[in-house]
Amino acid sequence: MNRPRTSAFVGISLDGFLARPDGRIDWLTPFEGTENGYTAFIETVDALVIGRRTYDFVQTIPWPYGKRACVVMTHRPVAGTNGERASTANPAALLAELQRDGIRHAYIDGGEVIRGFLSAGLLDALTVTVVPALIGEGRPLFGGVQLETGLRLEETRPLEKGMVQLRYALPARG
Repeated sequence: MNRPRTSAFVGISLDGFLARPDGRIDWLTPFEGTENGYTAFIETVDALVIGRRTYDFVQTIPWPYGKRACVVMTHRPVAGTNGERASTANPAALLAELQRDGIRHAYIDGGEVIRGFLSAGLLDALTVTVVPALIGEGRPLFGGVQLETGLRLEETRPLEKGMVQLRYALPARG
């Protein structure tokens, strides 16, 4: 069996930020409820790999992931109330664990985690919804990652309210 397929599905401001410096995503409120393909995407996912900040944010809302396996990349304990577990493994080791568990498609979420998988060459697909908002500063999606060639644009899709969705395949490196 091959390693699990990995995909990120994120929304960013036009100036490239996932969230404000303090983690707030209130600038997304006017765009909530706009169909962007997330529901269809999440149905293809067996497991999630998320960062600690994403996990802490998700704890403030109803658990959005159903019964899917969830791994939080963190050195601190997690509540585990929805079956989630903490891991300190690097992306390659974590994918090997998920493969042993029979996972076929992992959703990679959280800026640091996405950057880690990108840097390791272990992200297969990246869907970015660009939201027409300029927030000026915040938590970047791509800060520090270098991947100058190989991204293959598979789809560009205009969405309601001026949003644009870009779907890329990434070169196999890991």
